[in-house]
Amino acid sequence: MEHYKIVLPEDLNDYGSLFGGTLLKWVDEIAYIRVSLDFPGRHFVTIGLDSVEFRHRIEKGQILRFVCEKTRVGTTSVTYNVSVYAARYSIEINKVLFESNITFVCVDADGSKQSILGAS
Repeated sequence: MEHYKIVLPEDLNDYGSLFGGTLLKWVDEIAYIRVSLDFPGRHFVTIGLDSVEFRHRIEKGQILRFVCEKTRVGTTSVTYNVSVYAARYSIEINKVLFESNITFVCVDADGSKQSILGAS
């Protein structure tokens, strides 16, 4: 699944580049949309990202391309790789700016882990 975002002035930190927390929020949202579409009717919560490394400064006006791919399905959890690329000027197009694996766990109405296959 691909998704695009544009970096707006309200997304910037004190140095005029994309605030890291905003990028992490977008990564979490995009991966959550993907897991929700892949497993309709099931409920998931984020349990972690394997790494956080911002590889390049991202400035206002940059269009970011997010690519989210499922990499592992377990009994109660699923992991996606999310890569973020530059899609517009000022940075080499298709350069990886950020990449991480994000894992979600399937939960029931009480928030307890449950099998992905047994979820309703």
